[in-house]
Amino acid sequence: MARQTRPCIGINADLLPAGKLSGASLRLPLGYIDAVLSAGGLPVIVPPCSSDVDPDIYLDRLDGFILSGASADLDPRKHGLPSHPAVQPLPPRREEGDRLLVRRLVERRMPILAIGLGMQQINVALGGTLILHLPEEFPRGLSHRDPADQTHRHMAMIEPGSRFEEFYGPGEIRINSQHHQAVRQPGKGLRIAARAADGVIEAIEAIDPEWFCLGVQWHPEAESATALDLQLFECLVQASARGQTVLEMA
Repeated sequence: MARQTRPCIGINADLLPAGKLSGASLRLPLGYIDAVLSAGGLPVIVPPCSSDVDPDIYLDRLDGFILSGASADLDPRKHGLPSHPAVQPLPPRREEGDRLLVRRLVERRMPILAIGLGMQQINVALGGTLILHLPEEFPRGLSHRDPADQTHRHMAMIEPGSRFEEFYGPGEIRINSQHHQAVRQPGKGLRIAARAADGVIEAIEAIDPEWFCLGVQWHPEAESATALDLQLFECLVQASARGQTVLEMA
């Protein structure tokens, strides 16, 4: 009999390097898994692979992808920029694996929701630039990170005519915020979808209406997210379902 299948949504896991008392391990907040399941998708964790493993081995089996966040940063030296004392580079294996993964995602135009670091990765892959340390470049700007308060929030203004306006409605929304870097200039084919009151870019999206590619600097998977944030996952799953075979013979 025919049965409906859930779109398979890949999520790249973070890599924790080996310590004195433990080996290297993977990490992924449970909120990503729960959000995809609640939105009707099937989450599939994708580990950071070495450069000799082709990401297409995974992507051939997936319908959409979430580029997850991390507590570490892109290494600016790998993008022709000087380093900064506030930058904590990703483990090389994750950075290198993610770079190839993001390139393949863009080439395939797979439905993408890019979160936190993921938003910065998709922007850089498309030729965009980053602000390496917000407190230095915006000394009078908003506080975008509070290590002592994981529920830290501020307001963001949705850009008129953006896809985000369809999800959240016009005007301001309240978002959680735990970042010290941000998009400076959107990459080719991307546009700004939301800004904080100090002008910092908080969301980007693909200009092409046929490509579902959204990036947010906040974390819609976190417990501090709002109920409206689940729409981002629901829309990703819906866009992913359009590219899959919905009915499977069992």
